Amino acid sequence: MTLKDRPQQKGVFHMSVFTTTTNKQLLDQQEKRESNARSYPRRIPLAIKEAMGIHITDMEGRKYIDCLAGAGTLALGHNHPVVIQAIEEVLHDRLPLHTLDLTTHVKESFVDELFQSLPGGFKDRAKIQFCGPTGGDAIEAALKLAKTATGRQSILTFQGGYHGSTHGTMSISGNLSPKKSVQGLVPDTHFLPYPYDYRCPFGKGGEEGHQLSSTYIEQLLDDPESGILPPAAMIFETVQGEGGTIPAPIGWLKEMRRITEERGIPLIIDEVQTGIGRTGKMFSFEHADIIPDAFVLSKAIGGSLPLSVVIYDQDLDAWEPGAHIGTFRGNQMAMAAGTASLKYVKENRLDVHSEKMGAHLLQSLKDIQQDFPQLGDIRGRGLMIGAEIVDPSKQSTRQGSFPAYPELASRIQKECFNRGLILEVGGRHGAVVRFLPPLIITEEQLNEVITIFREAIQASLEG
Repeated sequence: MTLKDRPQQKGVFHMSVFTTTTNKQLLDQQEKRESNARSYPRRIPLAIKEAMGIHITDMEGRKYIDCLAGAGTLALGHNHPVVIQAIEEVLHDRLPLHTLDLTTHVKESFVDELFQSLPGGFKDRAKIQFCGPTGGDAIEAALKLAKTATGRQSILTFQGGYHGSTHGTMSISGNLSPKKSVQGLVPDTHFLPYPYDYRCPFGKGGEEGHQLSSTYIEQLLDDPESGILPPAAMIFETVQGEGGTIPAPIGWLKEMRRITEERGIPLIIDEVQTGIGRTGKMFSFEHADIIPDAFVLSKAIGGSLPLSVVIYDQDLDAWEPGAHIGTFRGNQMAMAAGTASLKYVKENRLDVHSEKMGAHLLQSLKDIQQDFPQLGDIRGRGLMIGAEIVDPSKQSTRQGSFPAYPELASRIQKECFNRGLILEVGGRHGAVVRFLPPLIITEEQLNEVITIFREAIQASLEG
């Protein structure tokens, strides 16, 4: 018996009460009662009635292709059958829904499946820490772990990086806007140049740009007058997400691993958005054939439900019992859904599918770029693609990049929405249109996305 087959209990709340409510009614209610910090409804003004696969339907029956997918959380799309079945089995078997860090067979099965997914050089040395349900909490845990293991305090992070919105993770993230009103951020945080090819911090780009970044970082760490104490850790994303979908060159990733390993600096990789097949590998660091000392997973790891973990080398396991706790680190439904999702991704080679679909999307966007120079740069890895919108009528830099054009990016997003396609904007100045579809998207569906995107650019320029 499934949940929908069971008789409804008297007095239990059912979503059917909202079937006649309009988008406007719910949006007005949300605006009246919800915090001014809400963000997505300002750019994507709809109220969701139902969702399945890559589609969501609003309260008035309009259907949209969802290429935001919970900011990358919905690897299998909305309400995938294997996820629903896993959740129903937990409920049917009367398993505990909440266990703190007490174990169950559901939890041990999740760890088994996750550890079996790790690269061979890591799985035999891996330890896992279950954290609060957000990626930000797991990043906090990883930083605490590294500081505890090394006895050091400095953190090396990167310009353009995003690691969360807690006090600590905001401190190591590049975005200046949310920091302006928050005093006393975490000290001994040092920002390094990330190899952003289109807007290279050294004005070079390409191979030379990432080599300059590596050389600068290595010399900085070896300089006794650098002003930076020996670091507790280096942390970065292999593809910067909120920073504008910027993939780090494979050679640079290898250099960062060499530089940190030679100096005994724990390397933490933020896989919150890139993990579980998103970039064309199960974990994005596998593109460079490197092994970090620790990496953080959230978003897709819970099969659409809240869950976050830190996976790390056993040599770092120096903290005491209770050093990082959290009431909601025992979400059994998320672990069951996560196990089902991991199995499905691996059995159906969605990492390979992601690489193939990502290559198709990337090339299609570059084809569109030939007709619209406002697409200044097309980049990404797997199904994590960004199109940087620029103003080619303005003066370019010596490197050849044009000024960001956030107003046009917003218009393109709006025109896509009006045509039934949900995309997000981000990056510097909010000028990067980001594509994060579920990994199950088909080539036919992707072609529909590409067609709508082209039409939206044309309409935005004519409007």
